[in-house]
Formats: sequence, C-alpha cells, structure tokens
Amino acid sequence: MQDEPTPIELVTAVADFLRDDIAPALKGHSAFKLRVAINALDLVARQLTLAGPGEDAERARLSHLLGEEGDLLDLNRKLAEAIGRGTLDLATPGVAEHLWRTTMDKLAVDQPNYASYRRELAREPKPS
Repeated sequence: MQDEPTPIELVTAVADFLRDDIAPALKGHSAFKLRVAINALDLVARQLTLAGPGEDAERARLSHLLGEEGDLLDLNRKLAEAIGRGTLDLATPGVAEHLWRTTMDKLAVDQPNYASYRRELAREPKPS
C-alpha cells in the first residue's frame, strides 16, 4: 500500500480534472457521457470515504437489535426474516431508528444532493 496519494485523493483529482479542464470543452452526447463518468468517480470517492463507517454503524445496530454477531449481509437477511415473521416491527425499540439511520447513511453515499435527503439532514440535531 502506498502512503500518498490515497485512493480517495486519486479518484477526486481525476474527477476534478475532468470536471474543470475537460468538461467545458465538450458538447452534446460526449459532454453527457463525461458527466456520467464524473458522477461515477464522485460516487466512488464517497464510497471510499463514507461507506465503511456507515456499514460499521449499521452492523453494530443490527447486532444490538438481533442479539447476535455476524457479517452485514447475514444480519440484514436475519432482520428481514424477523420483520417477515412479525417478530420485529416498527414498534420494536430501535428498529425504526435503525432503518432511518441506515437510509440516511446510504443516501449520503449515493445521493447526497437529493432534496429530501438534504431537508432531513438539516432537521437532524447537530452533535455537541
């Protein structure tokens, strides 16, 4: 593993170069395809930055809700099965908060400019 530049710095630098230096010269379908590529690079940068902590928090919440350890995929499957059986629902303490927090964490990576996400993010209490 290299110390510098980090994968996040590399992906961000390429996206910035394409956005600032290449995109202004393109028109039509080529400009559209370039915007798609830039959006993909921006998404990768957010995944590298945010997905790990979000998944760690999700796994911890699931472990607490289900009373067991496991990998994220298995714990999500078990949560879905418990909801399907009716043993857990939105009235179960922690379930609604878990689903909300997981949704917000996923939107932070996938669609951080989504208007509803931004509105709900503004409503959240700020950590002190």
